[in-house]
Amino acid sequence: MTNKLLFLPNPRQLTFHDGIVSLTAEQAIALDSADTQSLYFTARQLQTALKTHANLDWEIIAGTTIPADQIGVTLSIIPDSMTHPQGYQLSITANGIFIIASTPAGAYYGMLTLSQIIEQHQTTLPLLLINDWPDYFNRGVMLDISRDKVPTMETLFDLIDQFAAWKMNQLQLYTEHTFAYRNHPEVWANASPMTGEELLQLDAYCQERFIELVPNQNTFGHMRRWLTHDRYNSLAECPNGCDTGSEEWGYFEEPFTLDPTNPASLDLVRSLIDELGPHFKNRQFNIGADEPVELGQGNSKEVVAKKGKGRVYLEFLQKIYRELKARGYTMQFWGDIIMEYPELTPELPKNSVALEWGYEANHPFDDHGEKFAAAGIPYYVCPGTSSWNSISARTNNAVANLQNAAKNGLKHGAVGYLNTDWGDNGHWQPLPVSYLGFAYGAALSWGYETNLNQDIPQLISHHVFRDETGIMGKLAYDLGNADQSLGLKIHNNSPLFLLLQKPVDEIIEKYNLTEAKLNDILSYIDTVMVSLEDATINRPDAALIKQEFNWVANMLRHACRRGVWSIGNRVDDTLRQQLATDAEQLLDTFRQTWQARNRSGGLDDSFAWLVKMANAYDTDTDKR
Repeated sequence: MTNKLLFLPNPRQLTFHDGIVSLTAEQAIALDSADTQSLYFTARQLQTALKTHANLDWEIIAGTTIPADQIGVTLSIIPDSMTHPQGYQLSITANGIFIIASTPAGAYYGMLTLSQIIEQHQTTLPLLLINDWPDYFNRGVMLDISRDKVPTMETLFDLIDQFAAWKMNQLQLYTEHTFAYRNHPEVWANASPMTGEELLQLDAYCQERFIELVPNQNTFGHMRRWLTHDRYNSLAECPNGCDTGSEEWGYFEEPFTLDPTNPASLDLVRSLIDELGPHFKNRQFNIGADEPVELGQGNSKEVVAKKGKGRVYLEFLQKIYRELKARGYTMQFWGDIIMEYPELTPELPKNSVALEWGYEANHPFDDHGEKFAAAGIPYYVCPGTSSWNSISARTNNAVANLQNAAKNGLKHGAVGYLNTDWGDNGHWQPLPVSYLGFAYGAALSWGYETNLNQDIPQLISHHVFRDETGIMGKLAYDLGNADQSLGLKIHNNSPLFLLLQKPVDEIIEKYNLTEAKLNDILSYIDTVMVSLEDATINRPDAALIKQEFNWVANMLRHACRRGVWSIGNRVDDTLRQQLATDAEQLLDTFRQTWQARNRSGGLDDSFAWLVKMANAYDTDTDKR
């Protein structure tokens, strides 16, 4: 038999020995620990893997006093047996299978590795020894549930199962207005929010799988959904909007940022912490605090002029920190603003956690990490899946961004790796587009060196799409590179996405797009997609995944044809009519796939972006 195994993530140390062991019926999974209950869920998961992949029904027992030949697997907790608390040793021998760990979490991770071996070899396993432990103590994902998709509970449970299987141990749900605050009902009235009971369910589900569900609520910038209501408008830095003074952000018609000089702003933050926090066992709390873009342009203008923008920002952050500390929380916060004022970094609370985010391949994780490390501030590296503002994800950028974060976080002692997935500008990308980034990020955060050169298409085809032909993984990988022939590097965006969301003529001219270039991309997409129907996805949502990727490909094609129509000065009425019909079909499919994984709240907001795209074809004049 071959010793080739495809792991997600690859273990740190793996040694094969000569020979095999055959698993037989009527054996047991033995729990060897002073607290056997702490291993019960792990054993149940292994029991399910044996039944699913090897058709074996093995009983779970406590203790090891029964005859040795009746024990198939022994799960042992031996305190201080591993140098890392999440480490484990897995040995498959002719006399049985043994997993040894210092903690229940380590035993769980050993079980996951064993389950992947059983999945690939069923009842005939290679003899081997694995010693394994993670690079990053905290390995997580942050899902944007505020712009505009709030996933169904079924979707979230499925994601948690996937993340757990890849040895991830933290999940955050990025929240602006999508928790059902009983004290603030007007803010979430139309958002189909997460309820308190649902968060309690998710938290319990995560705990079983050794995942920390971290409370997350933005509390400084990104407060538009609050500040547009009369009740909160007086708390805004610029209640009626303003010119931010930034080329990137431009003019805001609506308020976006809390006024840090208004004592009532902190009262609101206290209210959010006190209502949201008790739904979580975890004692960290992510308060966001990124991108307060109007700061100093409105109500805080005089104070900012006197103290400086960085100082005013830091003082408000310190106030929130004190509120959290008084309640027994460790504060997490986005590190982007403080990096603009590195001289203030040493004044950050030393037991808070900075989140160093950046989503481009060349983001300065090295430079910024060095600054946080020098100041003695614990920090996470926070790359992203590159799925947003792209429809199909930017594969090459995602891979390089994820690698950059993992490498330089290790270099400077980052305590966590938090992979992010956002929903900017309508959250158009279907969830499976992000799977590549989720899976590869999970692998790198467990072990950078051992997972750096993974065959990513093969990896996600097997462990994500469950497609043994390898087609689906390669298709997802290649489709994310559809616009690579253009040779453009656009910050946090992609040219085909911009063709669908911005004035077409402007994008054509700015990026020197030609009919020939766009037709080359059309040919590339057709080549990538020709094999989709041959993919054998062994998942309950297989048909939905194929529908979603077909929609992605059709959106990219539409962008190319839209560009060709614009380059031709829109004189081709036949093409205009084709685009109008095509847009109508794209809108219908978008609504169907949205409802398959997400709640209804947010759909109208997202759909409005597509309607705006389609309106360009009502006449020969681009209404945009």
